[in-house]
Amino acid sequence: MLTRFLKTWSLAELLRGLSVTGGYFFRKKFTVQYPEEKTPKSPRFRGLHALRRYPNGEERCIACKLCEAVCPALAITIESEERDDGTRRTTRYDIDLFKCIYCGYCEEACPVDSIVLTDLHEYHFETGASGTISKEDLLRIGDVHEGSIAAARRADAPYR
Repeated sequence: MLTRFLKTWSLAELLRGLSVTGGYFFRKKFTVQYPEEKTPKSPRFRGLHALRRYPNGEERCIACKLCEAVCPALAITIESEERDDGTRRTTRYDIDLFKCIYCGYCEEACPVDSIVLTDLHEYHFETGASGTISKEDLLRIGDVHEGSIAAARRADAPYR
């Protein structure tokens, strides 16, 4: 009882906490000059979405709508139609990035590795009216960044 009373009134916990703070106060600071310097990112980083194509140029999405079904935020909207050869393809594939929580479930649910989350985190909208990204934009992002997407997939393959 006496030791508890002394610990309470001597503020031992406060002094211990201040010693930790003081130890960091005099260390050399680590600062990243952001636009010029960038920190490394994991291959599993979840940034902007992209739709991928096969090497022959055909889009991978088979309109199975699993990504739409698994999305907890209901951010994905898909419309599809059947082609002349009997296969399904999407006519509309929209993602509302204001709703999206970047959980990666859509990427995990996709059976053909069509929708992926890239390492792009520096993007903006020209107008604030809509945060929806269309199928054409998603395919363009996938075409432009296919090299980095494939490299991230190869780096992460042993862990999947």
